[in-house]
Amino acid sequence: MKQHTLLLPLCLLVTIPCQAGGLYLYETGTDDLGLASAGMAARAQDAAVQFMNPAGLSHLKGRHLTVAGQLLYGDAPYDLDDPTQEDVDTVIGWFPAASFYYSQQIDDRWSLGFATYGNFGLGLDFGDWAGKQLVKEATLIALTLQPSVAYRVDEHWSLGAALGINYGLFSLKRDTPQGGSKLDDSDWALNAKLGLLYEFDQGTRVGLGYSSPVKYHFDINTQTTINRPSLPAITVDLPLSGLVNSPQQLMVSGYHQLAPDWAIMANLGWQDWSDYNNQVAVFNQANASKNLYQDTYHLALGLQHNLSPQLTLNGGLAFDSSAYRDQDNTSLMLPSGNTLRVGTGFKYALNEQDAIGAGFEYARIDSARVQEDHLSGRYDSPALYFFAVNYSKRF
Repeated sequence: MKQHTLLLPLCLLVTIPCQAGGLYLYETGTDDLGLASAGMAARAQDAAVQFMNPAGLSHLKGRHLTVAGQLLYGDAPYDLDDPTQEDVDTVIGWFPAASFYYSQQIDDRWSLGFATYGNFGLGLDFGDWAGKQLVKEATLIALTLQPSVAYRVDEHWSLGAALGINYGLFSLKRDTPQGGSKLDDSDWALNAKLGLLYEFDQGTRVGLGYSSPVKYHFDINTQTTINRPSLPAITVDLPLSGLVNSPQQLMVSGYHQLAPDWAIMANLGWQDWSDYNNQVAVFNQANASKNLYQDTYHLALGLQHNLSPQLTLNGGLAFDSSAYRDQDNTSLMLPSGNTLRVGTGFKYALNEQDAIGAGFEYARIDSARVQEDHLSGRYDSPALYFFAVNYSKRF
């Protein structure tokens, strides 16, 4: 039973699947992927730093360009408790994504940047399963266009700000007594990113990035009546309509060059997933009164080694806590749990201006149980596999 979730043009349009801690991803195909995102608010080695911390643009001299492509496979099987019903092999599957980052130093104080990427959304395809009256496919696509600015206060301090211009599209497909049904709506929303960067010296810096929430309003009536075997019919509402938020978050990162050929970096982050208790409905009334979601935290550690003047190796580990208070009481539409990320990659300098990079990341997610009457079941050890390539140029 499968499963092609989100498709997109491979240039500026970028979509995002369900994530290890909810709907949010750190991965956009850049070198951060090979580091498990460690140091992403402080590393400031290319224009992608503005994704988490626009103040990092002040560390870049001249002009920088990074174009990245990413391929994700999501292995997220859903096993129904009812032995008479067929399980879903995976609700995610394969899809590509892309991102673009550019920065330009204006003078000794000011730098500007622009980025387009996707890092929030959900794409699930259950196929022809027992709950097809409720949902066969559900897609939330998010694309961000982000102008950024950075100001160097002095040799140590830099400030940054960015405006996220976000486009969201929600689509739902399901079966009804009248035949197949498709509902969709779109919305534009704004959010802000603020950043600080403190440079102790050329090889040591600390960065702080803050992102405000993005609030999409989708006007879709997703209420439907489900006929259940040997039970009365029930009326349910899909929990991805009305107001949908990406969470506000904080990220603190550090970067330190241990030796001319070695560097270490780390993250400490927080995301406000508890706000979903006020925004997201669930299927049954028993769960509707409960606080399913909690804030999450993120830890990461990475190493970078210059094996030669041309070749740099990256590696990292990261941990994200679960957005759910109880892994035995989760939502069908948000497979999530404690997540361990392992990343590795490299950057190869073709010459003084051009470089190519590649990375791989494996994200293992805790199993989760869903209690939804005859659709109850289990997401058994879901995992995400990321493959990335990128090209960078300095002018």
